[in-house]
Amino acid sequence: MSGNSPLYLGFDLSTQQLKSLAINSNLKVEHKVKFDFDADAKGFDIKKGVLTKDAEHEVFAPLALWLQAIDVVLQRLQDDGVDFSRVRGISGAGMQHGSVYWSEEGERALESLDSSRSLESQLGDAFSHPYSPNWQDASTQEQCDAFNDHLGNETQLANITGPQIMRFRTKYPARYENTSRICLVSSFLASIFLGKIAPFDIADVCGMNLWDIKAGAWNQKLLSLAAGSSDPSALKRKLGAADVSEDGGASLGNISPYFAQKFGFSSSCKIAPFTGDNPSTILALPLRPSDAIISLGTSTTFLMSTPHYKPNPAVHFMNHPTTAGLYMFMLCYKNGGLAREEIRDNLRQLSHCPDPWQRFNQIASSTPPLGQTAGPASPMNIGLFFPRPEIVPNVRAGTWRFIYKPKKKTLIAADDTTWHQPEDDARAILESQLLSLRLRSRDLVESPSGANSLLPPQPRRIYIVGGASRNAVIAKIAGEILGGWEGVYRLDVGENACALGAAYKAAWAIERAPGQKFEELIGSRWKEEEFVEKIAAGYQEGIFERYGLAVDGLNLAEIEVIKGEKNR
Repeated sequence: MSGNSPLYLGFDLSTQQLKSLAINSNLKVEHKVKFDFDADAKGFDIKKGVLTKDAEHEVFAPLALWLQAIDVVLQRLQDDGVDFSRVRGISGAGMQHGSVYWSEEGERALESLDSSRSLESQLGDAFSHPYSPNWQDASTQEQCDAFNDHLGNETQLANITGPQIMRFRTKYPARYENTSRICLVSSFLASIFLGKIAPFDIADVCGMNLWDIKAGAWNQKLLSLAAGSSDPSALKRKLGAADVSEDGGASLGNISPYFAQKFGFSSSCKIAPFTGDNPSTILALPLRPSDAIISLGTSTTFLMSTPHYKPNPAVHFMNHPTTAGLYMFMLCYKNGGLAREEIRDNLRQLSHCPDPWQRFNQIASSTPPLGQTAGPASPMNIGLFFPRPEIVPNVRAGTWRFIYKPKKKTLIAADDTTWHQPEDDARAILESQLLSLRLRSRDLVESPSGANSLLPPQPRRIYIVGGASRNAVIAKIAGEILGGWEGVYRLDVGENACALGAAYKAAWAIERAPGQKFEELIGSRWKEEEFVEKIAAGYQEGIFERYGLAVDGLNLAEIEVIKGEKNR
């Protein structure tokens, strides 16, 4: 492409990093950079991107940290050769369910930024609360219980934003009163680039448990509950009474003069709506029906798009971020990468491998499926590994190991004679996480049509993205458990899929013809052979069915753990 051709930026504000990449009109990635919070930030005593208060089960991030990261990432893009005057559009994504509380002073500061100073130095005091509660936060059980009384859905309500706002109001009443606007992480990031408070987007707003998806409006009863008043008008003003961007490709406005003056952006560069990290990930490729994405980051997430709205207690349904009439469903687990890394580190202590994953992968790949050393009819290892309180199932932090006998459908606690720690944990953690995905998606997937119509229900393809997408052992086991009759694939920039989806969204927002859908524009330019790689077989007759029996064992294990929790 010409050196004067358009560029589009995508940003991903996640738990541990801020990433950005630049693409051209042909969807080619020209530049990518990141800011790792633990490694690169200055002045913050964080671990894995967050601060914690264990006594109250709080997990939160300093907003000043994110401001510092934005300036540094843009400088790194410039150092990498990006000519910001070529950038015609920007979109981005933020981790879902976090909340940001702006003060009136902060809104004014946002509109009058000085390009000779850093964002951190000017907006450090722009918030009524200097921290953003993180999606890993588990301090809102009381508030979730109150929401459950209204919705009767305990599984979905672990630290969703509505209960988070409710707790903030009761714990910090003065700060709540001083709050002018409330943002999600995505709309916070959009606000910085826009120079004024940005609206929520139509997908990310669905993750708040305040939005009625079918009605397309705020749920008045839940607003009243969060607001602590029968009149929720004050909370609606803080949220933005009608401030939801329903067109994922609409222009929110031009970029803030701060960025034009500081980095050389064109003053006509457009800001498209920013969405949640999971909706953005689903935009990283033109998904076809029955395709699934597994995002293996700090959390583990399973994503599919569908024209059918089928609410389910274990599944988050949301509006599609770009396409009216489509929905997406999501399974999300707090204990993704953190749980895998904990077992990896336990195994690494027993060896001296320079590659931290080498020992883990060796053991996971050499262990028989489900630890069945005596064949497919023998007892199965079933484990639950939750370093942090989990969302699905909604239980405290802990580790539980069981032996499941599939013929008798009985479950007993494992001991040192039946489970060898930490070696047996390596394969068991992967199986546990993937079996949970299969358990909760099995009623939402269908059997293929045509020549493959006799196969059991399963996704067509499994696309793996995120930090662990390059782990071949995880990909192989994913295919064995989840199937995927066309196989398991990795997106070429899998660890940047969220930022890539945001960049695609920006390109579509600027270059679409009237009425042209996201899938149409991106699909016409997206060359599969350049972007994806098949990395593992999918459905394998025999082993897929064996793991189907293990799904029942995992379900029984969860029931046992929940029963034990209620008796504590």
